[in-house]
Amino acid sequence: MAMNLRLRDDQTEALKQRAEEEGTSMHAILLRAVDDYLARTAHQAIVRKTGKEQVAKWAELMDRLK
Repeated sequence: MAMNLRLRDDQTEALKQRAEEEGTSMHAILLRAVDDYLARTAHQAIVRKTGKEQVAKWAELMDRLK
């Protein structure tokens, strides 16, 4: 899927410099950043879901221990 991304001038310059330093393309860096974000937020969603499930599972016991 094609997509347009509008960066600020300072972001473009920083990305261009980093790409040159790493010997890669700006495109490759952005794809890696998207992958990192998706992996991180997926993990956070799993942790939140598991936390809510455990709170519900143990709510009665926690109330009795108060």
